Amino acid sequence: MSPVKEAPAAIASLANLNGESPHTTVERPWGAFTTLEEGRGYKIKRIEVKPGHRLSLQMHHHRSEHWIVVSGTAKVTCGDKETMISTNQSTYVPKCTSHRLENPGIIPLILIEVQNGEYLGEDDIIRFQDDYARHEKK
Repeated sequence: MSPVKEAPAAIASLANLNGESPHTTVERPWGAFTTLEEGRGYKIKRIEVKPGHRLSLQMHHHRSEHWIVVSGTAKVTCGDKETMISTNQSTYVPKCTSHRLENPGIIPLILIEVQNGEYLGEDDIIRFQDDYARHEKK
């Protein structure tokens, strides 16, 4: 591997030695997400949902998502089906399917999300309903 391609990994390792995280956390009204890794056709995030909060009912045209619960309990809406999943359980959300993630519990819900698709931008979100009055930019 060339030194140019190895440099980002070395910088990330140095940041970890100094107690700094090389990952960016984005705050949302419902909690936060941190992108852990991304590459061609995939992105991995750590998502934390505050107790009693939920994400918008939404859909993506270009990506599917796998959710793995690390801590807490998730109420998952996928299409017309609602399920509850807890620690060490997972679910799959196909692209072009309406879905929502909710934390009905009293502790933070922490999960790992693996996105797959040809486009993984945050602007590939069609919101059908949102508790925080966020609207799509036209």
